[in-house]
Amino acid sequence: MKTLYKKIIFSVTLVALFSSCLSDLDKTPIDPNVVQIVDQDALFTKIYGTLGLTGSQGPDGMGDVAGIDEGTSSFYRMMWTLNEFGSDEGWWVWADAGVENIRNHSWDSSNDLVRGLYARLYFDINLCNFYLNEFEKKTDDKSEKQKAEVRFLRALNYYYLLDMYGEGVPFAKGIIDKVPVEESQLPDPISRKDLFSWIESELKDIETKVYVIGEKPSYYRIDQAAVWMLLSRLYLNAEVYTGTTKWDEAADYAGKVMSSSYTLAPNYKHIFMGDNDKYSGVNQAYKEIILPIAQDGAHTRSWGGSMFLIAATRVNGMSPSGSTDQWECYRSKSNLVKKFFPNLAVASTIKADVNTMPGFAGDDRCLLESYVNTEGKEYAPTLGGGAKNGSEGFLLGWGIAKFSNIFANGEASSDTQFPDTDIPFLRASEAYLTYAEAVLRGATPTNGTALDAVNALRNRANATPWSAVDLTLENLLDEWGREFYNEGRRRTDLIRFNKFAGNVNYNWEGKGGSAEGKNIDVKYNIYPIPMNDLVANKKLKPSEGY
Repeated sequence: MKTLYKKIIFSVTLVALFSSCLSDLDKTPIDPNVVQIVDQDALFTKIYGTLGLTGSQGPDGMGDVAGIDEGTSSFYRMMWTLNEFGSDEGWWVWADAGVENIRNHSWDSSNDLVRGLYARLYFDINLCNFYLNEFEKKTDDKSEKQKAEVRFLRALNYYYLLDMYGEGVPFAKGIIDKVPVEESQLPDPISRKDLFSWIESELKDIETKVYVIGEKPSYYRIDQAAVWMLLSRLYLNAEVYTGTTKWDEAADYAGKVMSSSYTLAPNYKHIFMGDNDKYSGVNQAYKEIILPIAQDGAHTRSWGGSMFLIAATRVNGMSPSGSTDQWECYRSKSNLVKKFFPNLAVASTIKADVNTMPGFAGDDRCLLESYVNTEGKEYAPTLGGGAKNGSEGFLLGWGIAKFSNIFANGEASSDTQFPDTDIPFLRASEAYLTYAEAVLRGATPTNGTALDAVNALRNRANATPWSAVDLTLENLLDEWGREFYNEGRRRTDLIRFNKFAGNVNYNWEGKGGSAEGKNIDVKYNIYPIPMNDLVANKKLKPSEGY
């Protein structure tokens, strides 16, 4: 028998503090640590599953990453957490381990959430490396396509290491099959520039090896548009990662997506509803979603997928969400409200639920709620510095109702608790804003003007189109916020616009631990390599400032 447990260990980090077994990959587990034959398709499915699932049993019970609450440990939720909790969009009030330090920008290399995402990314990378090693010699068309997709998912995980941990992260060239890990097998650190180049070369190499658009055998699989979308994102942030701009390249690859058969869904709200995977005449979100993360209330249950996006934002008195869970732990910050209502005094007079709020905002993307709830407390546009769960101050904060488990076509979901709502992880609208920003920053236009690209989104949202005078970087950052709030990317955008850490003259509630917000040290533009991995692998160095 082949013991997979030893095959996927990355470093002592995963052995000691995040020891993670690669559970039996057959659909009917026999032993969670050992399998007799590696099932290629099951392993392939498992790799995709890591995007939104936390382990091999739903919704919990056989987690991939130990040492952290399993419900938080999926790729998407961990990535979302570290991109949103410290941003200007929302306030997570639960005092889980590590949360307060992320909210107020005081984390260090021992923070539980910092360690959790790091462990998740390397677990997923090793799973990919294991697959590629195991089936390297299989050259049939099915295997070649699968290997290209696994390489994309490995590059995706490395992208988040590049973006969130920066310089000197370990670069695993293959699997490690010895326990304890020998010093010679410990991976070497890689510079941020070199990791950028590696991700770029990987994506370019698989660009013609994945399915062309329109030919992938499953809605949930990767095609060329996903590769183009990730390349455009990589290039858009190139100056942050390498010190060198890549605006032309960002515009070029975003333009490829804009020119493809992927289009903007007619209705913004439908992108985040329970039937966003339905090929129907009602919900046409599938036209825009390039890479969905599969969720199914009856068969694909997880606390780390769309469940937390829906339940965390709901409190008694809000509009129905299609799920019975109301965690009452995540509210908007006033900065998000101001993206739609620049005058907070005006916003404080508005009483509207998610169905009527877009009319008040003049923007269909304003899926917020401000009204008198069942306890008689009137919602206001601010949390007053971040109130705790269940307190009066928390109840005053505007609710975020962007994601729901309600079906646009009126049908019932498959489960009353766990949602069917797929996570629209990569969607074509990102290409429009990427193109607009790159051109505004100096790229040569190849797909029309930057203004046309922005107005395509504003027209879809029934918002007033911009004129040339509106097209500024300041306004474009706000447009990124209006289009993508609560989708796990805000920190990255703020850093690119130099609005996150350092003397940036842009603050929000709770920033730096201050009720009104204050500037934070520039070191917080990255998360540090966890201390436990520094101890385990002497080749690594502490992240700058930590």
